[in-house]
Amino acid sequence: MQVSTIQPPSPRRAQEAQPPQPAAATPAWSAQRIEQLLALPLPELLWQAQQVHRQHFDPTEVQLSSLLSIKTGGCPEDCGYCPQSAHYQAGVEADKLMDAERVLEHARAARDAGASRFCMGAAWREPKERDLDKLVPIIEGVKQLGLQTCMTLGMLQPTQARRLADAGLDYYNHNLDTSPQFYGSIISTRTYQDRLDTLHAVRDAGMRVCCGGIVGMGESRADRAGLLAQLAAMEPYPESVPINSLVRVAGTPLEHAPELDPFEFVRSVAAARICMPRAWVRLSAGRKELGDGIQALCFLAGANSIFYGDTLLVTGNAEVDADRQLFERLGLHASAAQAQA
Repeated sequence: MQVSTIQPPSPRRAQEAQPPQPAAATPAWSAQRIEQLLALPLPELLWQAQQVHRQHFDPTEVQLSSLLSIKTGGCPEDCGYCPQSAHYQAGVEADKLMDAERVLEHARAARDAGASRFCMGAAWREPKERDLDKLVPIIEGVKQLGLQTCMTLGMLQPTQARRLADAGLDYYNHNLDTSPQFYGSIISTRTYQDRLDTLHAVRDAGMRVCCGGIVGMGESRADRAGLLAQLAAMEPYPESVPINSLVRVAGTPLEHAPELDPFEFVRSVAAARICMPRAWVRLSAGRKELGDGIQALCFLAGANSIFYGDTLLVTGNAEVDADRQLFERLGLHASAAQAQA
């Protein structure tokens, strides 16, 4: 079975002053067509993904982000994968929101280690106005350090999104997690439409969207195609697309989820690159567990962004030195254009 590659616009190098920007979705990227992509022989799929990737990015450059949990645990949502949910006994204690100076200390360390984007996560269903009063100076302080800013705070109302945008927040992360069909098997306290509504509010406020999902939760290949179809159908599609590999945490409903064939993860990355050619496709949670070989295949498949550093919410991430060594072995380097990405 042959599936033709898309024909992107004229090539643009990642070194240009202005980075590639996402285009409107291609209507042809239905879940069915993406499932056909995922079923291709792996060498064929990687070849197609690499062609698309080279049209828009330098294949040796990777954007570096760092992520800090600024408010951990006690979340009222029941996401089956998450140890921060108050519904599960996963050994995560609920903390209060970090004070601004402590957050800025972490941001300075991330900048000095080479990260260009600083992402901050809070375990809330949705922030309250008093929370925004504390978050605005944090955003402003991180921006003053020369870093891009990203936050994930749960659901947002349009007025809240505008306030974050006015403070200078560059990206807002709000993942769809999986396909609409499989979603109810993972979460019951928040609907799929709730997530889409937040994403619309973020886009309308003028912020860039960071949105992806998790693979390895027991979903089918068709569900992974369904997730990518939802992302590709956004107009425009997300500027940043994190692809997470489930980290099985004791005490959560998914602690015994069947292990996913790691090549299925690589396939998901490749399909994301083909369907969203100008997005930064990020290796996110679970990257450490993939191992160097699978990560190398993911870079070949079009991944060009990673979470970089020793803290990824409450799960371990590859240490900075290990990442630098891997980059050296693969001939990769930090993106020269990442400050504008």
